[in-house]
Amino acid sequence: MHHETILFDLDGTLTDPREGITRSVQYALAQLNIHEPDLTALEHFIGPPLLQCFMSSYGLDEATAWQAVNHYRERFKVTGLYENRPFDGIEALLGMLRDQGRTLYIATSKPTVFATEIARHFGFARHFKVIYGSELDGTRTDKVELIAHLIDREQLDPSQALMIGDRKHDLIGAKRNGLDCVAVGYGFGSGQELAAETPNWHYPTLSELHRAFER
Repeated sequence: MHHETILFDLDGTLTDPREGITRSVQYALAQLNIHEPDLTALEHFIGPPLLQCFMSSYGLDEATAWQAVNHYRERFKVTGLYENRPFDGIEALLGMLRDQGRTLYIATSKPTVFATEIARHFGFARHFKVIYGSELDGTRTDKVELIAHLIDREQLDPSQALMIGDRKHDLIGAKRNGLDCVAVGYGFGSGQELAAETPNWHYPTLSELHRAFER
C-alpha cells in the first residue's frame, strides 16, 4: 500500500469504545422511557451516525431522536468518552506509518470536539496532522460528506489517499470520493457487511494490518 496519506476511522478502528457508547445509548433511551438492559444489543450504534441510528432502531421521529442524541451527550461528554481504550498495537502501527513519512488524519462521524479529546486523553493525537469529525448540529456525520470535506480542505490527491475503517460507512465514503479503502475485521462491522462493499483490502486482525504496511 503505497499511499502517502492515510485516513483512519476512530471508533472500532483506533479504539474500542464499546462500554462508553453502549452505556451512553442505554442512558439516553432510559430518559425516553425505553429500557434496554442488554448492552450488546446496542453495539450496532458504534460507527453509524447517532441520529439516524436512534431513528431506525427505535422508530423515533427526528425531533425525538435529537432528544436522544442530546441525552446521550449528557453522559458521553462527562463519562462515556473515557470508557474507551486504544486497540493493542495501534500505537506501534501509527508510529511506524509516521516513520515511513506518511501523513495521517482521523475521519470520524463522531463530533470533532469529542474525537479530539479522546485522541488527546489516550495519547495518540500527536500522530495525526488534523482530526476531522462532525459538528454537534449533525453536519458531516455522513462519511461521504466528511471525507469530501477533508480532501478539499487539505487539498489531497484522492489517488494517493487510503481510508481505513471497520464499518461499511467508511468504505462507502472512501469509494465515493475516489480513495482506496481497507476494511478491518477487529472492529464492529461484520464480515458480511464489509465484504458487500468490496474493499481494496480486508485485514481481519490488527497484526495483519501492521504487517501489510511493513512490506
